[in-house]
Amino acid sequence: MGLPRKLTSNELYKRSDPESFDFETTGQIDNPPEIVGQSRAVESIRFAAGMEHEGYNLFVLGPPGTGKRHLVERFLKSESAGRNVPGDICYANNFTDASRPRLLLLPSGKGALLKQDIEEMVEEIATTLPAAFESEEYQSRIQAAQQEFKEQHENKLEELQARAQKQGFSMMQSPMGIVFAPMNEGEVLVQEEFRKLPVEDQKRLETAIEALQLELQSILRTVPRLERELRGRMRELHRELTDIAIGHLIEELRQKYSDFAPVTEFLDSVHKDLIQHARDLLQPPDPHGQPLPVPDGSPLGRRYGINVLVDNGSQDGAPVVNEDHPTYENLVGRVEHVSQMGTLVTDFTLIKAGALHRANGGYLILDVRRVLMQPYAWEGLKRVLKAGEIKIEPVAGFISMLSLDPEPVPIDVKVVLIGDPELYYLLCQYDPDFPSLFKVVADFDRIVDRDPETERLYAGLIAELARKHGLRPFDRGAMARIIEDSARRAEDSERLSGHIGHLSDLVRECDYWARMDGADKVRRDHVDTAIETRIRRVDLMRERMQEQVLRETVSIDTAGATVGQINGLAVLQLDSFSFGRPIRITARVRMGKGEVVDIEREVELSGPIHSKGVLILSSFLGSRYAFDRPLSLQASLVFEQSYSGIDGDSASSTELYALLSAISGVPIMQSFAVTGSVNQLGQVQAIGGANQKIEGFFDLCAARGLSGDQGVLIPESNVKHLMLRQDVVDAVKAGQFHVYAVRTIDEGIELLTGVESGAPDENGQYPADSINGKVAERLREMTALQRSFAAPAAAEPDSAEQSQ
Repeated sequence: MGLPRKLTSNELYKRSDPESFDFETTGQIDNPPEIVGQSRAVESIRFAAGMEHEGYNLFVLGPPGTGKRHLVERFLKSESAGRNVPGDICYANNFTDASRPRLLLLPSGKGALLKQDIEEMVEEIATTLPAAFESEEYQSRIQAAQQEFKEQHENKLEELQARAQKQGFSMMQSPMGIVFAPMNEGEVLVQEEFRKLPVEDQKRLETAIEALQLELQSILRTVPRLERELRGRMRELHRELTDIAIGHLIEELRQKYSDFAPVTEFLDSVHKDLIQHARDLLQPPDPHGQPLPVPDGSPLGRRYGINVLVDNGSQDGAPVVNEDHPTYENLVGRVEHVSQMGTLVTDFTLIKAGALHRANGGYLILDVRRVLMQPYAWEGLKRVLKAGEIKIEPVAGFISMLSLDPEPVPIDVKVVLIGDPELYYLLCQYDPDFPSLFKVVADFDRIVDRDPETERLYAGLIAELARKHGLRPFDRGAMARIIEDSARRAEDSERLSGHIGHLSDLVRECDYWARMDGADKVRRDHVDTAIETRIRRVDLMRERMQEQVLRETVSIDTAGATVGQINGLAVLQLDSFSFGRPIRITARVRMGKGEVVDIEREVELSGPIHSKGVLILSSFLGSRYAFDRPLSLQASLVFEQSYSGIDGDSASSTELYALLSAISGVPIMQSFAVTGSVNQLGQVQAIGGANQKIEGFFDLCAARGLSGDQGVLIPESNVKHLMLRQDVVDAVKAGQFHVYAVRTIDEGIELLTGVESGAPDENGQYPADSINGKVAERLREMTALQRSFAAPAAAEPDSAEQSQ
């Protein structure tokens, strides 16, 4: 069948040529960097930004650290520069219903201007009106009205008194009010004299007094009407005087804002309200009260001022708002309250904008995980997008208090959610509103193609990072080394990592080591130092695990040969750091019913993918060696000295090699370690973490001393993923260590045992001295042995019948 291909040192690491860059250092790169390798995502962002129809909001997904937020912000800011600046959003008092403030939508910059104009007008009114009410003309007119009222009242009383005197009565003021008393020769009759009069005269006088008293009551009943007339005249006088004092001020504003109907309508209502309430508003405030803490605490300022919720006067284009704390109120706005004399009160000046208000007419960027973590925020956001307007209202279920119901704000905003792929697909599955609201997805890839153009863009990105953070420029060699490290992180020599966060950290750390070296630019050796020290900071566990093997606490052989024992390779992940470690896998066989027992699965330390790989081994053995007979085999597999869960099928080929060795009785050389999955056809398939696995076994062999016989078997399909450390490449180049690319199980077992695997002849028979021949023969022996045990048992019932 042939041996697997031995890889050359050039196949283990793809270098980047420093001469391919057209600069000496990144400091010479002046052009702003383009987006590296995310053309698909950029197309989606551009489409969503330009799509004007409802529901075409954007969900940006991808692994953390790919620079999604930075790219989206930069693109949207560039896109927004060419769009129209949205108008200002203002609220003003509603004089007919103060609980429903009126909305004023104005062109950008007009809101602040109107607010200033209103404040100046209010300030002028606050000066003009008191002066008008204190003027001599006003006072004289008030006095004239009051005098007229007084004269009308007094004239009627004088007329009544004259009539009373003609009838012989005197009208007098007593503690009981006005009374009438009979007169006799100019003198008031006292009670004793009155009683001496004849009864007829007494009755006549009493009847006359009662008539006068009724007439007096009639006169007194007209007093309230006269007072109302007086107050009405005074109100008319107040209104007339107010109109004269402020009419020209409001008219000036009407002329200034004549093109804006909502403003002129508001000014008309201000004019009307001022005429009705000016005198009351000018009363001095209660010294014991606590006025609302607004910019202008005067009654006039609170009543007629403008609350500019959003001022876009300084915008150069459409707004791009990034809300880092997307609570419900931070999104849709809120109405604040203040304590006044033990009571929570509010007015239109305490309406506060939310992120949706500020982003209206532009773009709103949100982290979807943060939105989902805030109570009511997700439902509030969806309600706004579906309704097409922002309605500020208290959260349902919260303690209610007297609040406002402002007019809703029509909204035109493009919402951009940024999150993990898992959240996107969960929302698609479980939220029926989500697909109709977020119809565009921008999917950021964690890896990008490695080609000269991408490397050039990478250099531009590093130049931008260096300028942004005030770092030293990077020379060609340092740039090439960063490209190589990026390919290593992508686990693919033909790809580069899209993790911008890691790249940014590495660039800063390289600058640190260049500074420690006193260099004016970052060189390749500084990048090497940054990468090595970064690993050293987190690889204590790797060292401890290797120490356990070197001290023989954990048993791993790197020399000799053993039947049914092989070195597998595993990868451990510790946050962002991963490393490979060898692990012994053993197989034992005996006669049975064709089962391969996964001990890890039996004790629930195995995941479903690993269990699937073990089941494939049973299928392979049965289809290759027991097509026409029962597979009379009972095999067991185990990861020795493994005390935690395992998963994945990357050890399935390794386990199959151990099984073939155990069945055939041919020992496996322990100087090799193996990784790779296998399918039912015996083909070795690609796995992950190839670089770390090779280096894990190399480190152990190097610590014990490289013999020149040691090596690792990897799938042929993983060769393109190799970006090995320099010490491994050097050892392979010197012939001290080897890496083999395996395509089939037959290739691998031949190298591991030193015995030819053997190909079947035209009758399907394998050479007797080959691995496959030995396996087939051993399985035939097991089948025959099992039949020999089963035959007597089958004959026993017949013997019993004959004896009867």
